[in-house]
Amino acid sequence: MVGVFEINPEHEFYQLTSMMKEGMRSSVQTTGDTSGQDTPAAEQFAAEETQTHEGFQMQTFAASVFAQQRRCLDITEEEYTTSLCSDQCYLQFVSNSKSKADFFVTNDKRFFLKTQSKREVSFLLSNLQAYMAHLEKYPHSLMVKFLGVHRIVIPNQIKKYFIVMQSVFYPDDRINIRYDIKGCEVGRRSNPDTGGKQIIKVLKDNNFEGQTIAFGQEKSWFAHQVKVDAAFLQELNVLDYSLLLAQQPLHRDELDGKHSLANLVIRTTKSLDLEDSPTGSDPPTVPLLKETLGEEGSVQPQAAAGEGIPLQEKETRSDSELQEFHEHHRRLLPNCKNSNHVIDGPEQRYFVGIIDIFTVYGWKKRLENMWKSLRYPGRAFSTVSPAKYSGRFCQWIQDHSQ
Repeated sequence: MVGVFEINPEHEFYQLTSMMKEGMRSSVQTTGDTSGQDTPAAEQFAAEETQTHEGFQMQTFAASVFAQQRRCLDITEEEYTTSLCSDQCYLQFVSNSKSKADFFVTNDKRFFLKTQSKREVSFLLSNLQAYMAHLEKYPHSLMVKFLGVHRIVIPNQIKKYFIVMQSVFYPDDRINIRYDIKGCEVGRRSNPDTGGKQIIKVLKDNNFEGQTIAFGQEKSWFAHQVKVDAAFLQELNVLDYSLLLAQQPLHRDELDGKHSLANLVIRTTKSLDLEDSPTGSDPPTVPLLKETLGEEGSVQPQAAAGEGIPLQEKETRSDSELQEFHEHHRRLLPNCKNSNHVIDGPEQRYFVGIIDIFTVYGWKKRLENMWKSLRYPGRAFSTVSPAKYSGRFCQWIQDHSQ
């Protein structure tokens, strides 16, 4: 529980978070009654719905779009409401972040809730179609996954926008060090000493000096996906985003299990986003598994023996699967929750995600760039053009991956 505090009935945010839960539960139920469409229509991106509750109003934006996003991430509405709207208290996240936003975490730490400014929410909603199109084209993108956008109004008290996100660091029970990487050096060091306080210190670029990220065979995939995601943010004229990074050692059973045939079948099915799990009548096709085994190494004989998993060679289906796999730059996802943000290296499990994508390079940031150019001549600071930021961000990844 380091870095989080339970929002119990005595906490200043208890009333607010209780209302947020009630409002979201009602909103999800309403969306569930009308959802089911595979591709949201254009008008659904601009949809707004206001529900009145006792003592407050909850406004929900693009509800059907985010419901589709949750389905794509294999998050059922039951899982979502159980985590977000249960009787268990939210947790307040406390770190060394400079953000003025309030951060809340569901009790199981699976979802993050963050208050946002009206400008930030407007930016997200105005670019929501582009964001969703990017995730459709690159289903294994490292971009933060937004799951809901809301506004709560308590008359004469509060008007707050907030977003719901998938937590990059889930599950976090074995994570003890976290990094926020921007690819620059000015102001990018944190004192790891907590001073005895129960807070999470998120370290920065300069704290990572002398270290590398050991992705092994996943290195080239990771570098390319970061490049694709950064190029998308450059198109949106965005800068100052970060790569969240954490790691934990893989246990022996996790290392051994990675190469079992049963595990590889599950991971292949998961990575292809097939609607149903493999069965005796419709298993994953041989060519794709051959490619999988080529990446992962030999299957352990003892793991493969007796599994009873039939393999049928269906060339037409396998060819389309392979083509789709490569066209959408998919990878072999690990068999775990939150797999889009988890990459297993040879010895370490890494949690990675690109966050904070709301800073636009407008006139204020251009002035800040001019001032910092004079203040820090020849040094790398965060406020630069999106093109320079993107290139430098990707270069940091290349320089620190192996």
